[in-house]
Amino acid sequence: MTAECTFKSKDLLGIKELSKDEIALILDTASGFRDVLRRDIKKVPALRGKTAVNLFFEPSTRTRTSFELAEKRLSLDVLNLSVTTSSVVKGETLMDTALNVQALGADFMVIRHPSSGVPHLLSGNIKASVINAGDGTNEHPTQALLDAFTIMEKKGRIEGLRVAIVGDILHSRVAKSNIYLLTKFGAEVRLIGPPTLVPKRLEQLGVKTFYDMETGLKDADVIMMLRIQMERQDRGFFPSTLEYSRYWGLNMERLSLADKEAIVMHPGPMNRGLEIASDVADGPRSVILEQVTNGIAVRMAVMYLLGGVRG
Repeated sequence: MTAECTFKSKDLLGIKELSKDEIALILDTASGFRDVLRRDIKKVPALRGKTAVNLFFEPSTRTRTSFELAEKRLSLDVLNLSVTTSSVVKGETLMDTALNVQALGADFMVIRHPSSGVPHLLSGNIKASVINAGDGTNEHPTQALLDAFTIMEKKGRIEGLRVAIVGDILHSRVAKSNIYLLTKFGAEVRLIGPPTLVPKRLEQLGVKTFYDMETGLKDADVIMMLRIQMERQDRGFFPSTLEYSRYWGLNMERLSLADKEAIVMHPGPMNRGLEIASDVADGPRSVILEQVTNGIAVRMAVMYLLGGVRG
């Protein structure tokens, strides 16, 4: 698509900062690494001799494991820093932690943090490439990239597709990154959920908002379900989980409202029986596990391209 495009930054902080050409370059590069992952030997020496440090200040299974596998597939030396056993618990500042990790020879720093903007703060103060693995309720860029890669793999395009994002939009960094990416590529983005969890202000980003599943899912090509983030909610945004499931959970009956070839996505972890029924999550139209596999290829592509910027 964009062979002449190159990265301008040493970091990946968010989709909002990326151009359409830069996103296309990542997806093109990920396609090559997806082929690598199908081989018997799933390793390339592209970044041999460099070091990646994974700094996760929030719990994670898929993202942390995916980054670690991607790093090892690129022949990076990998260090996972456990925050609970680090000097942070003794009062060391985040910046001092990052500077000390850099002094140990880190070339890449992958960070997840509960506060929005932390990767941007680090980016301006350390020489290592900073990769945002999720910052507060701001962005989760590699998730949106792997979602786009999966959509392209299944649909062959993004432009013109009707994509429904359902659930806790208010607290979802996944939703925000996907909104930025999908609208850049010409998709029709629909946000569906309770009025308390779907901010009307997001319509200025070129999306449509719906408060009922029946209207929002009609003829959708892609359904992206989101987890209800109880840990980020400081007040009741809906009366009960039972009511939420009744009105905004995805079951087979509601899936039938979408296009007959619609795919179902979820960034995980799933709350089965709450936002998504098991027969949908495990059904033939679900691409949830493929998203997980594609995440490795996309994260390999990101680090490979950032490694090129670093020389």
